[in-house]
Amino acid sequence: MTTATRDLAGLVARVAELAPGLRVEIGPGATGPYAYDASNYRVPPRAVAFPRSADDVVGVLRACREAGVPVTARGGGTSMAGNAVGPGVVLDFSRYMNRILDIDVEARTARVEAGVVLDALRSATALHGLDFGPDPSSHSRCTLGGMIGNDACGNRSVRDGRTSGHVEALEIVTADGVRAVADHRGLHPVDPSDAGVVARLESGLKRLIEQNLAPIRTELGRIPRQVSGYQLHHLLPENGFDLARALVGSEGSCAVVTAATVRLVATAQASALLTLGYDDVVAAAEDVPEILRFSPSAVEGMDEAIVATMRARRGPDSVTGLPEGRAWLYVELEGDDQAEVNARAAELLGLLKNLGRLTGGRVVQSPAERRSLWRVREDGAGLAARLVDGKESWPGWEDAAVAPEDLAAYLRGFRKLLASHQLTGVLYGHFGAGCVHVRIDFDMTTGTGREVMRRFLAEAAALVVEHGGSLSGEHGDGRARSELLEVMYSHRMIAAFAAFKQVFDPDGLLNPGVIVDPAPSDADLALRELPLVDTTFGFPHDEDGFAGAVRRCVGVGRCRSESGGVMCPSYRATGEENDSTRGRARMLQEMVRGEAVTDGWRSTEVRDALDLCLSCKACSSDCPVGVDMATYKAEFLHQHYRGRLRPRSHYSLGWLPRTSALAGYAARPVNALLRGPLGRLLARLGGVTTEREIPAFASRRALRTTLRAAQPAGPAKAILFVDSFTRAFRPKVAGAASRVLADAGIPCTPQDGLCCGLTWVSTGQLDTARKVMARTVAALDNGDDRPVVVAEPSCAAALKRDVPELLGTEAARRVADRVQTFTGALTDLADESWTPPPLPENVVLQTHCHEYATFKGRRPADLLRRLGVRAVDEAEGCCGLAGNFGFEAEHYDTSIAVADLALKPRLDRLDGRPVVADGFSCATQIDHLAGDQDIRALHLAELLDPAADQPGETT
Repeated sequence: MTTATRDLAGLVARVAELAPGLRVEIGPGATGPYAYDASNYRVPPRAVAFPRSADDVVGVLRACREAGVPVTARGGGTSMAGNAVGPGVVLDFSRYMNRILDIDVEARTARVEAGVVLDALRSATALHGLDFGPDPSSHSRCTLGGMIGNDACGNRSVRDGRTSGHVEALEIVTADGVRAVADHRGLHPVDPSDAGVVARLESGLKRLIEQNLAPIRTELGRIPRQVSGYQLHHLLPENGFDLARALVGSEGSCAVVTAATVRLVATAQASALLTLGYDDVVAAAEDVPEILRFSPSAVEGMDEAIVATMRARRGPDSVTGLPEGRAWLYVELEGDDQAEVNARAAELLGLLKNLGRLTGGRVVQSPAERRSLWRVREDGAGLAARLVDGKESWPGWEDAAVAPEDLAAYLRGFRKLLASHQLTGVLYGHFGAGCVHVRIDFDMTTGTGREVMRRFLAEAAALVVEHGGSLSGEHGDGRARSELLEVMYSHRMIAAFAAFKQVFDPDGLLNPGVIVDPAPSDADLALRELPLVDTTFGFPHDEDGFAGAVRRCVGVGRCRSESGGVMCPSYRATGEENDSTRGRARMLQEMVRGEAVTDGWRSTEVRDALDLCLSCKACSSDCPVGVDMATYKAEFLHQHYRGRLRPRSHYSLGWLPRTSALAGYAARPVNALLRGPLGRLLARLGGVTTEREIPAFASRRALRTTLRAAQPAGPAKAILFVDSFTRAFRPKVAGAASRVLADAGIPCTPQDGLCCGLTWVSTGQLDTARKVMARTVAALDNGDDRPVVVAEPSCAAALKRDVPELLGTEAARRVADRVQTFTGALTDLADESWTPPPLPENVVLQTHCHEYATFKGRRPADLLRRLGVRAVDEAEGCCGLAGNFGFEAEHYDTSIAVADLALKPRLDRLDGRPVVADGFSCATQIDHLAGDQDIRALHLAELLDPAADQPGETT
């Protein structure tokens, strides 16, 4: 045992003594994801602790002080400046300390633990007509503790300012383990026996302020977004020694915040959103002072690269409502009366048109358009990280701020500075507050590139100071900009900052290297040159292949959202960072890096991190940078088990297309056998859960009868691909699909006997998958250019995406280009005169995750509404079965937990409505969840079948 290992073991043991029951994780499988946040940095911690109470935090801090080990507090881990990573013990508050302790409606305050996610607080306060003002774009996963650490702002900071303006009190633990409350009047001990310690701390702070009155008054608090450094001006006599506000923005470097009392604001009764187009961001910035005269709640800007990337990733319909232009402003006006707000919006639009800089402008009326537009802006950091042309960009100078009236001049100078260093930046941000976020194509893999970055950062700091601005406007200084504080502040102020930290943290153990005694900005960079990794998938969209693919994750953490989109079902079920898309991507990055994870593809830590990935592919669409964890998992499993015995379920479920074809010849006896004791034994031997019934196999006779009836009477306009699941378990879906397509003017020729290879892909048997896919491509790429319609969405997605990426041939790409889902065929190819049979007014819909991710803009919900279904109650999320995943014995509980998030609640309140689920796995999960209830999921083809007397009752 090494000395370091003994020391770590001793620390963990001491923590266990001081904080009994506290969960502490060590080892690369647990700590790997915590080496990163959303910044450019990688700092592996020695351990990660998950406190449940302030007393747990006290125990950790006392143990770490005894051992001289640093401590870093962490919320959602979305810091872009590197202030949520550290070399000692990381405290993850988001896992357990995430309770809303009290909402006082009358006083308009809330008391929350540090790990409460902003959206959770906003949902709770919305019931009372209240809101928390600051709203960062990461609101779906950032925590209140993190917002307090950075002094976060957000899209509506023009109205609501910074977090510091909304904090009433902070409950903290000092570096030596003393609990105290900081408020507008100073510091108060929680335990009266600590009064002497707290009094000495207060005395030291007051002495510091008295000695530095002049620089504090002249250098701090000059512009709305001056976040850099410590906010010592709140401790001035004229400001009442407001220690709560002074600690906001200290980035966990002075004390650990465990809870806070925050002030709430009333929810606006009326609002209007204007979208304004410009030739460039400078022209947009020129109009900001005029816009501010109308007292907007938000003035947000972005350039064309972000919009283009969003449309490429999620389809052209993902961004609607923007006027012509290459840069845009969103301007939101709010008030108590909608008519008055609308009048102000019209007046503002008229004024801006007269000023002559607009290329277009409009008031956005549609709620759906407004949601779409705000999502583009909120995903800006991720979308800008990996653009549509494949270029990568990085933070580092992503948070500078100036006074709004100086923004245009600053941007002119900034663009010249970029050009002088031959760098490109993607700009967006809070233009109404003068805060500009920009991601820049730094080269951090080479010495020359890092030197260019250092020179640029120094000159950028000088430029923003020249314009009276701040290095940081809401993200904090962190590891990215703390070294540059001496450009912005006098030596005396830098010394005052050091003295402030010294009072709180004399041993320098709280988030070291941030603000005070900073490391160089190019130390601990995560990015470096890595060898190319030999893989079976081609990863054609990533210049560095697999290494470049897993590097797509830049840590913005959208996969940690509890709602909105489908990603990430396993994280939503477990709440564990390692079960998020980000956590898995970080472990794969560690594997490629080869330092902490040293056994490459054989790594059990990476295998375990990927274990609960459902391969739903939702991340490939929902993740702003397009991480495709399903593909990465398939590649890893292929390499990990190459030449070795695999899990039993890889054979029993991975080879299902072959075994099910054989079962069809003796379907009745096979089904009877599987329903009995022998079937349960076979399931256990095959690694399959016995909690579910194996779906009944269809007979070959039923299949032949269906296919004969599906032959078109005349020329066929398309091919109906009869996939393995439809062939084996529900051939009547093929018959219904054939009748509906013919009725819609798209007669099809059924094509049987082919397979997409999906089950071999999802179990990582890629050599077999390639052979199966090659045969299918050879059969379909025969000079026929007719559309290939696939009733099973997962198979359609495999043909569309996995086949060309795994085979990499022109033939595979030609076939993929022809593939349509059943929904897509009816959307794109149906006769305009087609009228479906009468449909129910209300349906419950479970969209297959692969269809959601792969076929953008061709969603069943949209088609159902267009065909006349008035209300579509869509279960937004994965069904939980996810192909082989939910049938595997060790994954059954997670499968049900995922279903409980969205699907099961809708089934519980079905009230006679039909349930539509095109995916076989979705329908199977619904049948399982229904139990003895008379519920059967219908394929959309069955709902629309012209031969049915009632939906689903095919004659």
